[in-house]
Amino acid sequence: MNEERPSPTSTSDNKSGSRNLLKRIGLALIGDVNDKSRLMEILRDAQLRDVISSETLSMIEGVMEVTDMQVREVMVPRSQMIVIERNASADDILSCILESAHSRFPVIGDNRDEIEGIILAKDMLNFFANEDHKAMDLREYMRPAVFIPESKRLNVLLRDFRSNRNHMAVVVDEYGGVSGLVTIEDVLEEIVGEIEDEHDVEEDSTITSQGEGVYTVQALTEIDEFNEFFKSDFSNDKFDTIGGIVMSAFGYMPKRGEEIELGNFLFKVIRADHRRIHSLRVIRVAVTGSANH
Repeated sequence: MNEERPSPTSTSDNKSGSRNLLKRIGLALIGDVNDKSRLMEILRDAQLRDVISSETLSMIEGVMEVTDMQVREVMVPRSQMIVIERNASADDILSCILESAHSRFPVIGDNRDEIEGIILAKDMLNFFANEDHKAMDLREYMRPAVFIPESKRLNVLLRDFRSNRNHMAVVVDEYGGVSGLVTIEDVLEEIVGEIEDEHDVEEDSTITSQGEGVYTVQALTEIDEFNEFFKSDFSNDKFDTIGGIVMSAFGYMPKRGEEIELGNFLFKVIRADHRRIHSLRVIRVAVTGSANH
């Protein structure tokens, strides 16, 4: 008796689908190298047919967007930079490192336009291990700061980060003033989405008090939960989350640091990528008049 062998049709179809996909991408590029929209249409179609995963498509979209983005779009604004003053005491330096949980810090002179260098938290271990650390010169531990213009392309910056093994750059405007800073994580998050670490606010802590009437709120907090906590009356007719209301009010995907006032609340975006808002800073403000939510 001859045994029936399983048909190889499924495997052949997958290989054929992959070959056809590559052929279509090649034809799209040959036809018009600058036609990114056509290329993305092909890739989205491939994702719908399970030739590539949704995660892969999302990263490809991120890579495509990064080539068109400039540093000014993702940098940490000057006002939000966590810096260490050149003449800061050892106790102040240690407090800054512990409270911020950052790994790199610009060192400033008399003001934020006077960046003297960068210190790494790991380098400070030796600083604080020395018995006479209060009398030591912080400049002994500083590394040179890298300065870049606001207009620098993100894909070029990422290449420079990799080749020079830098993780942070100070951003300057056309007049040479400091306008912010950018890290390699800021660039990578535009490609892969938000990168969580152990210091980020846990997703189950949807509303966290920061003291003095300031709160950190996860964008996915349901509107009913937000209203109950803040005694507010935002409508959930169109959106389920407070992030949806905020993004709708902006009318576009806001960047980190952007603010908007709704009702008697000031919402500031503190974590976001090019896909969605992740978290907000919420401050109650004086009511200036009635507002429709």
